[in-house]
Amino acid sequence: MDAQNGFVSPASAHVIPVVVNLVDQWQSAGAPVLMTRYINYEGSPYTRLLQWSKMMQDSPEIDIVPELQPYVARSHVLDKRVYTTFTAEGKDLFTRHAWKTAYIVGLDTESCVAQTAVGAFENNVRPIVIVDGCASHAGAQAHDAGMFVMRRNIGAAQMTTSTELGFKVPMAS
Repeated sequence: MDAQNGFVSPASAHVIPVVVNLVDQWQSAGAPVLMTRYINYEGSPYTRLLQWSKMMQDSPEIDIVPELQPYVARSHVLDKRVYTTFTAEGKDLFTRHAWKTAYIVGLDTESCVAQTAVGAFENNVRPIVIVDGCASHAGAQAHDAGMFVMRRNIGAAQMTTSTELGFKVPMAS
């Protein structure tokens, strides 16, 4: 799960309550939660090729959103410098804990979510993308593109909703 301040925008903010609800229910059931933080650095491909020279390098941008802060202490937290969770440290976490399935939510659908889903698939971990728990700060078109690519690359059977998984979905206010 990747939900950092720097990726929250009017186009993605709606998903934060869904993610908080899922994390709350997941932890209440005693299941492990892995939170990730993308941290950019000077000279990275993101700064050189995408001109993200001042993005996602410092607090508060790299911080996990305030709504999830109460859950951080009971979660695994992985800092990463690439889109995917399946870095050497991430792979080690999955191996050490014998995690065979990754339930994936967060921001941004077309980058971190999609790359983590493909990374899981390529590392023999079943990716389950909870689509109502994903969004893109770049908007619906980027989100939809990420969903399209994931359906093709990991299979539509790995795409679901929180309701289909049996999670209680909070009523919209």
